[in-house]
Amino acid sequence: MPALHPRSRSLTHVLLATAFVAGLTQATVGCARSTVTIPERLDDSTFWAMVNDLSEPGGYFHSDNFVSNELGFQYVIDELVSTTGTGGVYVGVGPDQNFTYLTALRPRIAFIVDIRRQNLLQHLMYKALIEMSSDRADFLARLFSRNWPEPPPAGLEADTLFSWLASVPRDTALFEANHAAIVNHLTKVHGFHLDGADLSSLRYVYSAFFQAGTALTYSTNAMRGFGGRGMPSYRMLMTATDQDGRNRSYMGSDEAFAILKDLQQRNLIVPVVGDFGGNKALREVGNWIRRQGATVGVFYVSNVEQYLFQQSDAWRRFYGNVSDMPLDRRALFVRSVSNRGMRRQHPSGRSSSVTSSIAELLDQFSRGRLQSYGDVVDLSRQVSPFVR
Repeated sequence: MPALHPRSRSLTHVLLATAFVAGLTQATVGCARSTVTIPERLDDSTFWAMVNDLSEPGGYFHSDNFVSNELGFQYVIDELVSTTGTGGVYVGVGPDQNFTYLTALRPRIAFIVDIRRQNLLQHLMYKALIEMSSDRADFLARLFSRNWPEPPPAGLEADTLFSWLASVPRDTALFEANHAAIVNHLTKVHGFHLDGADLSSLRYVYSAFFQAGTALTYSTNAMRGFGGRGMPSYRMLMTATDQDGRNRSYMGSDEAFAILKDLQQRNLIVPVVGDFGGNKALREVGNWIRRQGATVGVFYVSNVEQYLFQQSDAWRRFYGNVSDMPLDRRALFVRSVSNRGMRRQHPSGRSSSVTSSIAELLDQFSRGRLQSYGDVVDLSRQVSPFVR
C-alpha cells in the first residue's frame, strides 16, 4: 500500500469511536428489526455503477497476489458459521480465497475491497469464467486454457480433478479464444466499460494463469518468472482441508461451486478498489449497507492491518472507517497472523488464520488501548495454526 500522510489522533476521533462502540448493540438491533432491502439480484447497470461509485483510485502493493498465501484459511469456517450465521453481509480483501468463505457463509451480498485495481479486474475475470462454466471441471479448463478430451464425471474430489487436469496440455489457441470470450462476456453481455488499461491488466492476469497453470502462487509474476519459495500453489489451496480433513474450498465440491456461481450470476459479489485507510471506499460500502437496513457479519482483512501499522496513522483511519460501518453485534474479523509467538505452533508453520470480535477491538481502540499490531494480534483467537 502507498505511504499515507500522517494525521494526529484527536480527542474528537476518540470520542466518536467511543460513542460508536457504546451504541453498537443498539444500532445493530435497530438494523436487525428493520426490513433488509438488499435485492435478490443486482441488474448489470446497478452492479457496474456500484463498482465505480464505491471505488477510490488504485494504489500500489508489492505483489501481484494472484492467489492467497494462507494455506490454513479454511480453519476458521466452522467458527464463522456458528458465530455469525449465514445470510449476512461479507466484506473481504484479496483474490479468490474470499470465494471459499462465501460458499460457506452464503451472504446476501459481498464486497471485495482491495487497493489494487488489478484485483478488481481479476475478480471480473473470475466472474466471467464462473458464469460461463457449467461446473468445476469446465471452470478449470477455461481458467487454465486446457481442453478436456472428455468431461470428467461429476462429484470428483478436488485432488482427483486436479490430477486429471495435470495430464491435459495447455493450448495457446484456446487461451486466445477464452480471453476473447472473457472480454466479450464482460463488455458485451454485461455491458461493463473497460478502458485500454483495464483490458491490458485483464490480459496480464489471465496470462499468468495460462503460463503457470495450477502451480501459480502468491509471489508469481508473469513478467519476471514463476516460483514463490514456500508459497502454496493454486492447486494446494484448492485441495487443502480444514482441521477435520474436509475440503471446504469453492473447488472442493460441485455444491460449493454452484453456490458461488449463483452469487456471481446475481451480481452479488461486488469488487471495489479501496484503501482500508482511505477516506472513501469502506465508508461508501458501509453507507450502502446501512441504506439497505443490513449489517456486516464477517470482515476478512488478511494481514492488511500489519501494513497499516507501518504507515503512520493509517491504522487509526481504518478502524475509524470500520467504526462507521453498520456491524452485527457478533461481527468478526478474520486475519492472517505470523505464528511467531503463537501457542501450539505447527513445526513448519508460518502463519495462522484467526478471528476476533470487531466490537471488542473497536472498544479497545476507542479506549486508547490499541497502539500496535501486536495489540491486534493479542485480541485474535487462534483456531489452529497451519503452514503458509
